[in-house]
Amino acid sequence: MFAKRTDLALEARELWQESAENTTKLAGVKAVKRKQEGYPVTAVEILDGRGSEALGKPEGTYCTLDLTAFWQRKPDFFDRAVRAVGSELKAALPPEGAALVVGLGNAAMTPDAVGPEVLSHLLITRHLIASMPRQFSGFRPVAAFAAGVLGTTGVESAEAVKSLIKTVQPDFVIAVDALASRRMGRVCNTVQLSDTGILPGSGVGNQRMALNKKTLGVPVFAVGVPTVVDAATLCADLLEESGITDFDEKKLRSKNKGMTVTPRDIDAQVRDLSKVIGYGIDWALQDLEVAEINALLS
Repeated sequence: MFAKRTDLALEARELWQESAENTTKLAGVKAVKRKQEGYPVTAVEILDGRGSEALGKPEGTYCTLDLTAFWQRKPDFFDRAVRAVGSELKAALPPEGAALVVGLGNAAMTPDAVGPEVLSHLLITRHLIASMPRQFSGFRPVAAFAAGVLGTTGVESAEAVKSLIKTVQPDFVIAVDALASRRMGRVCNTVQLSDTGILPGSGVGNQRMALNKKTLGVPVFAVGVPTVVDAATLCADLLEESGITDFDEKKLRSKNKGMTVTPRDIDAQVRDLSKVIGYGIDWALQDLEVAEINALLS
């Protein structure tokens, strides 16, 4: 079967189902669908090694929010999206403790700028609580770090974060990154949250050192938005949708080597979704409503 690239557990499960017989049940994987603030959510739980091997992802829970309706700009669309992201994240996070939010990716490359962009919408409180504990006693300590990329820093993101953790000593890390999807319909329309950490660059064939509890020593929760599709994967899906299943994978890969596809208005979409995710993290960590977050950030 053609090896299609994706960072989404939801799509990894779809790919497995497409390759298996209709009567075959995927062992070690549980999927549940529900709605959060009107937005559809699919929770894929990888229960054991069988599920992990089948989907190629670590054991844990992966929640995918479908924010397609967000772009219809209906009443209260932004607040609902923030609460949807925040509610799913809050359910996964420890009920208390200090957080370090890490923005992964390259701020100079728009499809990869989700992580750094999200940091501009965070309520950073660690230093305020340290200097004015009485005034900020109701806030949770939050620090943020833009990790940069190996090509411009010469340092692996995981190495930089691990060193920072020794000084900041957070109770957990929230890592935010851009992802790759197998379908254009999910690009900038979905948000994936997981409790398994993250493997930067894996979806576009540029796999880096993992950020997870094993490498960092603290729990790592990942938030990601698919912003690109591997060109060969997109071509394969389009061919299959047209009824063409007999094609040369090697030739398809060779003609699209290293190419990814992204929407022409990716700058606006990344800007809007980064704000949703940033506010969602604030909502999950602090006892504040969307209007209060907006007032504090402005």
